[in-house]
Amino acid sequence: MTAVALMLITATFPACKGITTSSSEKDSDSIKQAELDNVMLPDTTFQSVEDLVYDVEVLDTVTSGELNSLADPYEGVDGILTFRGGPKRDARRFSGTVKGTPSKIVRDWVTHTAVRGDWGGGSGWTGEPVYIKWSDAQVAQFKKSSPEISANFSNEEIIVGSLCGEVYFLDYATGKQSRSPLIVGNPIKGSVSLDPALNGSLYVGHGIPDNQPFGHLGIDLNTHQIAYTWGRDPKAKRSWGAYDSSPIVVGQFLFWPGENGTIYKYERLGNGKLKMHSALRYIIKGDGGAGIESSMAVYKNYGFVGDNHGDVLCINLNTMKPVWHYDNHDDIDGSIVLEVENGVPYLYCGCEVDRQTGANALTHFVKLNGLNGSLVWEWSAPSARSYQGEKNHFDGGLYCTPLIGDGNCKDMIFASFNQLDGKGDSEFLAFDKNSGKLLYRKPLNFYAWSSPVGFYNEKNELFVVIGNSSGHLYMFNGKTGDLLFDEVLSSNFESSPVVIGNTLVVGSRDGGIYRFHLE
Repeated sequence: MTAVALMLITATFPACKGITTSSSEKDSDSIKQAELDNVMLPDTTFQSVEDLVYDVEVLDTVTSGELNSLADPYEGVDGILTFRGGPKRDARRFSGTVKGTPSKIVRDWVTHTAVRGDWGGGSGWTGEPVYIKWSDAQVAQFKKSSPEISANFSNEEIIVGSLCGEVYFLDYATGKQSRSPLIVGNPIKGSVSLDPALNGSLYVGHGIPDNQPFGHLGIDLNTHQIAYTWGRDPKAKRSWGAYDSSPIVVGQFLFWPGENGTIYKYERLGNGKLKMHSALRYIIKGDGGAGIESSMAVYKNYGFVGDNHGDVLCINLNTMKPVWHYDNHDDIDGSIVLEVENGVPYLYCGCEVDRQTGANALTHFVKLNGLNGSLVWEWSAPSARSYQGEKNHFDGGLYCTPLIGDGNCKDMIFASFNQLDGKGDSEFLAFDKNSGKLLYRKPLNFYAWSSPVGFYNEKNELFVVIGNSSGHLYMFNGKTGDLLFDEVLSSNFESSPVVIGNTLVVGSRDGGIYRFHLE
């Protein structure tokens, strides 16, 4: 039954070469494809789920948990609203544009946040800003309803969470504050998320428990106030309650993984208000509870996450039950990236060297079939932790979220890896995404957690920009790996950039939020 169901769902309708297709036949094919796009994936449980002990708590027994739509709610919205742009976490939605071959990265502005406590200010990993272009009607509504709107408020706004425990609102053009900063009580490490319905809801997760409650929040942008708070979960399988994961909207629900080993499913009520519908809590047999720092990738009604024990889980978002499980060996902090090929979702996922010790420790980078969790290819390399003093250490392997190439790099995927083969720094690697073959590796100074972003010129040639923790911004020719730019522009870029046109906005651990442009 399962095999038949999967075969039906992934069927395609290729056009025959040499045969002219009438407009009515084309319309029919489009209808068939649209029908397939709206077909739910099966409620299947593969044998690998036997590795898990889990329970699904349904708090709202009246409201159906089935998704009311499989359409991408982020499509068509003029902005970048969640980490890496949308459900696939592939950053394609915000690929940049340049002319010719760029050779410079130029600073446009910098805005400094407050600095508080041990974590200071600015932003850290993952820290990707939201970019939104509000309509004139929405601008008028905010100016009427929000008491914290400044004279700098305009249609284009940057929203970013800071390690100082505040959310910052900036005018995209000038970097000046468009609204007063909103204090949320604890440092923010992850990427904030704006509801794609533009219903006044902003979602923010705490990263460090300086104060209680410690958890995640819904913010009402119309009143500039916290409208929902979820703190400690007494039923969680793990006590650490941070939320570095950027939540994602699918259908009428919001899905929010936590570092307490729980994935929450919310009904969205607007204006920052949420109502919990259900929750999945799990452990791996013999390995205890694991937290989720990566952001969930989604294809139809399947959600995909990696946790800090190396587990990749596929979840049926209708029922919140696991579909399959894959062991990728070690801590997964970088988000899974998804690409659909011939109707099949494929996942790219890498791990760190955190729990492993000794000379045999490896970082693993894999491609998986998202329908069943089977391995397509695997690349691995020796890696290790590095220690700085008695307290601080840096894990080896992959922290970033990989970048899938397009244009002249459509068969390539890019990522940075730390401390490979006994080296203390990081490297920028390119792979053939079909075979997993390593195409090239380029040195980066110190460690690199920031995720790479892409810019394309009029010839559809790809140029990749990536930052590192010693404040460098690098620019590479994606196809050849040639280094086009390398300059120290801050002290520490852990955060991932958001890209708008030929610009990128990114935070730094030096307390600054920066805008740069390529030329």
